[in-house]
Amino acid sequence: MAALGRGVGADLGAAEVGPVEAGEAPKDIKMPTYTHGQSRPSLGDGKLRKPMVIEIIEKKFDYLRKEKTLNIYGTVTFGTTAGFSGMLANLIFRHCFKVKHDGLKTYASLTTLPFLSTVVAYKLLVTDALYSGNISRENCVLRSSLIGIVCGVLYPTALAFSKNGRLAVKYHTVPLPPKGRVLLHWLLLCHTEIKAMVVPFILQTIFGVLHGLQHYAIFESTLEKTVH
Repeated sequence: MAALGRGVGADLGAAEVGPVEAGEAPKDIKMPTYTHGQSRPSLGDGKLRKPMVIEIIEKKFDYLRKEKTLNIYGTVTFGTTAGFSGMLANLIFRHCFKVKHDGLKTYASLTTLPFLSTVVAYKLLVTDALYSGNISRENCVLRSSLIGIVCGVLYPTALAFSKNGRLAVKYHTVPLPPKGRVLLHWLLLCHTEIKAMVVPFILQTIFGVLHGLQHYAIFESTLEKTVH
């Protein structure tokens, strides 16, 4: 019985030692161990202290700011040409109606209102529609040129015509026509000088087309460089 017990114990000891020796790892391989509270290695260590993703995002935002600034400058320039068109219209109709009163008031309104109307109309009809993806290149150019014609030529011309006509009636600088023929009488007085508004009409049309093309090119470039 004692011999049998020693044999069984030897066999069990061999069974316990065998698997350990078979699965024993080489001494030159070091397994990483981490204790509680010890920080693991990260990509931010060493040279990559600032994450690359944040740098890319910052570059994209810088690019977007530059493109937005360029677009704002173009729209402001577009509105400024409309303001100059209003000044020219005011000068023409003041000369036609022989008005010499309220010069500062009329020039201020004829410069400010066309400028604001052009900027606001372009923002609503072109910029917002473009960045919402509702218009194409051709539609963008068409809207831009129409804004240049309507807000940059027709609106200041009609505004200068009405303001200076009222001043002419108020200060009696031109003879009053028969009742019911006021507009016709005013048009006859200005039919020669009003032809000078053809010049801003052509310039605003050309500038509207160029600005529309430039704005759409900026939009495509921004979309490509940010979304990609």
